[in-house]
Amino acid sequence: MVEKGYKKLIVWQKANDLAYQVYLATKNFPKEEIYGIISQIRRVSLSVPLNIVEGYGRQGKKELKQFVNIALGSLAETEYLLDFSLRLGYLTQESHKNLQDLRQEVGNLLWRFYQSL
Repeated sequence: MVEKGYKKLIVWQKANDLAYQVYLATKNFPKEEIYGIISQIRRVSLSVPLNIVEGYGRQGKKELKQFVNIALGSLAETEYLLDFSLRLGYLTQESHKNLQDLRQEVGNLLWRFYQSL
């Protein structure tokens, strides 16, 4: 099987890992948050790699840049929700730090990718 072009992008690989790690971390959140923070943080974190994929599948750099811009917005929402989850005690300091470090790395890569388009 031939690997899709976007899968070769480090930025996509890291964004994909962030979404996966968010899914794992939210398994331990209170069940009453299933339609609240759990749903929201999973959606926005998954939106980052999904927007890279969608933009990559479009025609031309202009459209890709637009979707990468949307991914940057989703990443900002992810940052806020991680901080809010820590404040509520749903994340440990260690888990929060690990997720925020990964989010920061994705942010740096995503911003450089955006600027290169």
